[in-house]
Amino acid sequence: MIEQREHWGSKAGFILAAAGSAIGLGNIWKFPYIAGENGGAAFIFIYLICIALIGLPVLIAEILLGRSTQRNPVGAFKKLSGKPFWVTVGSMGVLAGFIILSFYTVIAGWSIGYIIEALRGSFSQFSDPSIASTYFDERVSDVNWIVGYHTLFSILTMGVVYAGVNKGIEKGSKIMMPVLFFLLVILVIRGVTLPGAEKGLTFLWSPDWSKISGQSVLVALGHAFFTISLGMGAMMTYGSYLSKKDHIPSAAIQIVFLDTLIALLAGIAIFTAVFAMGQDPASGPGLIFVTLPVVFAKMPGGVVWAISFFLLLTLAALTSAISLLEVVVAYFVDERKWKRHKAVMVFGLITFIIGVPSALSFNIMSDVHFFGKTWFDNADYLASNILLPGGGLFISIFVGWVWGFDKVLIELKEGSESLFVKYPLVIKGWKIFLKYLSPVMILIVFLHSVGLLESAMLQFRTNWVNISLTLTAIYLLLKGSK
Repeated sequence: MIEQREHWGSKAGFILAAAGSAIGLGNIWKFPYIAGENGGAAFIFIYLICIALIGLPVLIAEILLGRSTQRNPVGAFKKLSGKPFWVTVGSMGVLAGFIILSFYTVIAGWSIGYIIEALRGSFSQFSDPSIASTYFDERVSDVNWIVGYHTLFSILTMGVVYAGVNKGIEKGSKIMMPVLFFLLVILVIRGVTLPGAEKGLTFLWSPDWSKISGQSVLVALGHAFFTISLGMGAMMTYGSYLSKKDHIPSAAIQIVFLDTLIALLAGIAIFTAVFAMGQDPASGPGLIFVTLPVVFAKMPGGVVWAISFFLLLTLAALTSAISLLEVVVAYFVDERKWKRHKAVMVFGLITFIIGVPSALSFNIMSDVHFFGKTWFDNADYLASNILLPGGGLFISIFVGWVWGFDKVLIELKEGSESLFVKYPLVIKGWKIFLKYLSPVMILIVFLHSVGLLESAMLQFRTNWVNISLTLTAIYLLLKGSK
């Protein structure tokens, strides 16, 4: 007997689950930080343009691929093309989800660890960031601490996915996402009511166009692509649980809106508190586990706010992690006909084991390098710099050029007929963006992420100078011979 494939119980369940996939650790610290360092509101304006040009069109395409085929990334390309190359592209998504989850659970485990540290009152001794930094280094250097919380977070992730699409992912997202939003709003209110909070708002919201450069645009492009979980198969897999009556474009817009809103609220919550407590906002990744604990130590009722913040961080990480595991599980359920429970247990355990060397990269394996990088750094580089942008590029090319746009529009029209009637120009715009602008922009992101863009531009400038000098010399010789 063939087991019937699950579907979302409601559109709201899909949107919350998909938004949860997009909202992760990067939203809580990376977006606010890069926005503040790259011109504040000016950067946010450019980022929103990039979201419209690259993020939203590809997001719609990826969800559409999943819904049309009712399959995971491998099965989707196999059903629509069947050619080995495109099946391999689908495999890239499954592999990316597998690799990212293996090290993501390590970092996410830190957030659980810091909930416990806050409960123990460990932050009360943090009078300055150097003490907090030393304490953090001691924690991640402790094998039992880092592997223990990696284990705990992996079990939580497996537990949600084990329960299934409806009873696990959808039900969990309907609980976790509202709680996440509630905690964030409370932290925002607390942040803006602190004396000196206006400095944090100025840091984030004042447009400084002098800081906008080509590099800033590349940063905005890259974050617009990565923040929505594109290219890793998560959105395609989640889209495969949709029905034909669901309005994909409106769902995609709501996912992007929620993702951006959470990032902006996180920026307000973090930087109002950081500036009010007189701490350095320019501490990058250390902002979360080094600077903020010092902020909480100096804040009245700091223990409560610390617990609330790291609970928020854990929920954001968990909603992303379950989507990553679901990509791998869906592949084995769809293509290999495994039972869900078996797939979750086997590959949840395998990703946990593969993640252990990432955890050990911060202590006993810190001196073990492959290609000049630790295990953790190699896993991060392979997934984030190669597999994700590569997957996103091929998705846009497949939907825009290979699938056949007549077929694409027929599939997209299912559930969104009103959009075709009322806003035909929007559909034409999506077609242009997906076929022409998105692939070029993703290619730029890919070249930049692997460090080839800068060398290519340098080579172009060098060659252009040589060509210009040669042409000038030829012109002068010809002119002198007359």
